[in-house]
Amino acid sequence: MARPSLREKIIESGVQTIHERGFAGAGVREITADAGVPQGCFTNHFRSKEAFGAVVLERYHERTQAIMDETLRNQTLPPVERLRAYFAAITQWLEAASWRYGCMVGNMSLEVVEQSDLLRAHLVEICASLTQSFAEAVRSGQAADQIRDDLDAEDVAAFLLSSWQGAMMRMKVERSGKPIEQFNRVLFSTVLAAPKGA
Repeated sequence: MARPSLREKIIESGVQTIHERGFAGAGVREITADAGVPQGCFTNHFRSKEAFGAVVLERYHERTQAIMDETLRNQTLPPVERLRAYFAAITQWLEAASWRYGCMVGNMSLEVVEQSDLLRAHLVEICASLTQSFAEAVRSGQAADQIRDDLDAEDVAAFLLSSWQGAMMRMKVERSGKPIEQFNRVLFSTVLAAPKGA
């Protein structure tokens, strides 16, 4: 099996380092040290830290998409169960990190949008992609009479993403899974509840 390239090692290190320390808190020195490569390798592969941040965001989004493929887009599950499975899978990931790091998309949305139009544009695209995935699951649930249909699926999806990001922010502050539990309890008993009489 081929050894990972230095570029790949820097990207993988960057995902973890930026997720744990934030974009501003993760310097090139820390990123390359964590990757076990010389600092000069960074500029050989990335024209700036901002450009590197865009690559790291995309890699993180790919991982989120893989989880969505296994859960939210799993056509063998009823739509509501797909949504439950997605949030449960992410919750396991959050708990494994002791409720410390939250979502890189949310973290960077708070941190970099005033400093970088490039990263802001990437974050807009990623949020649109996540919202679309939620909307498809909600529409399927509405069509199957499993989710109330008096709310627009796109509105529900945007609300899901915003509420989820807010719950993860509170989770990080409190270092507790309680905000995630509250999010799930309220979400599935109200916004994603079955239509009355169903």
